[in-house]
Amino acid sequence: MSASLLALGAQELGLELSPENLTNLELFMHEMARWNQVHNLTAIEDGGDSVRLHLIDSIAILPIMRQFLKGATPKIADLGSGGGLPAVPIAILQPYWQLTLIEAIRKKTAFLQHVRGRLKLQNIEVLSARVENAAMQHSGQFDGVISRAFTNLARFLDLSLPFLKPDGLVFAMKARRADEELEDVCMDRWRLVADEPVYIPNLAAERRLLVFAPVRKSPSHPISKTTS
Repeated sequence: MSASLLALGAQELGLELSPENLTNLELFMHEMARWNQVHNLTAIEDGGDSVRLHLIDSIAILPIMRQFLKGATPKIADLGSGGGLPAVPIAILQPYWQLTLIEAIRKKTAFLQHVRGRLKLQNIEVLSARVENAAMQHSGQFDGVISRAFTNLARFLDLSLPFLKPDGLVFAMKARRADEELEDVCMDRWRLVADEPVYIPNLAAERRLLVFAPVRKSPSHPISKTTS
């Protein structure tokens, strides 16, 4: 894997990576490649493709997320985290963000726990659970929910809703052509806050980040009657 390729990609995104960031990102990819030989964490094995499709793809959304997550220590849930994308690269670059990685497959949560310890990422929590079960235990706790290639958009929004604080947001990483999935979203329940193109340096594929806020219905108040 080429550190220069990673550094160049980050530079084109307007992200500054410290030497420690680069070291940890490289170590993460090294560990993923090592585990992948046995546990099949990802189908992408070429070093250059791994950098472009995994790391740079994951961190490319950071400039947009930073615009919306204003608190110093926002809490973010990554649903169906798999091999830790995009949560682990984000956690490396945003050490004060608190990320909860939710994954049901044990071999993948074992890898996530290994990476957490190997990289000393104190801002990561790993939950070995189905998303639906985790939602019951962590209802209304998160400022943001994110996922990468987990499920279709409408289902992802439905699964995300229980996790959100009242002012929480959902960040959906999608291919450039996601209009068909958007048609299935119930806009009575969701408001599209932003639809941002995401540029991935040195990669022909186009991405977009959809940011949603749930439509919170105001509680109805009984109409008081006055007597004449």
